[in-house]
Amino acid sequence: MHSPLHIPLYSCSFAKKGTVEQLHLHIESLIFAAEQPVKLSEIIECLETTFETTINEEEILEAIERIQQRYESDEFSFGLNKINGGYCFLTKGAYHNVIGQYLKQHTRKMLSKSALETLAIIAYKQPVTKAEVESIRGVNCDYTIQKLLDKELVSIHGRSDGPGRPLLYETSERFMDYFGLKDMSDLPKLKDFQQPDNEIGDATTIVEEAIRSNSQN
Repeated sequence: MHSPLHIPLYSCSFAKKGTVEQLHLHIESLIFAAEQPVKLSEIIECLETTFETTINEEEILEAIERIQQRYESDEFSFGLNKINGGYCFLTKGAYHNVIGQYLKQHTRKMLSKSALETLAIIAYKQPVTKAEVESIRGVNCDYTIQKLLDKELVSIHGRSDGPGRPLLYETSERFMDYFGLKDMSDLPKLKDFQQPDNEIGDATTIVEEAIRSNSQN
């Protein structure tokens, strides 16, 4: 039995009529098997290495469009989406309630309330120093930020020009994937939340609202 990514060369000659069907199936299997959104350059590199031939980018894009059109059917609860510069399968907005409930339960298991609050502050204020996060939360955040670093949800963005040149923190690509965001503009605007001045608000509500808003788009 052949591996999904190592098909005999005779099965995929991109220059011949009818091979787009084969091409789109290879791309579909690659995206399905990937743990993170797959960038166009990664798809091309993988296919060219596997089949030892040059592949036209236009053919790849046509094949991707074919996949997207296929999963637009109501027979499927998910579709092919472009997120954070890559392609991945996501459930459709019609099913956001059940998925949202699962993510709500799963996220709260994975992240404590303090971690969610800290993550929300970093997301909205980035790049931000630990001292700035602590001034908003009113508590020491050493442990929480380290945990977020360990989970790769935040990353270090260099150092501030302020006294002591403290580290700056920002959200990571994993953060984008974790919450299904195409880019930071998908986060709800702070003005959408009725919060007192100078308060970040309830982080759990903010992050869950971001997931819900993205699912409905």
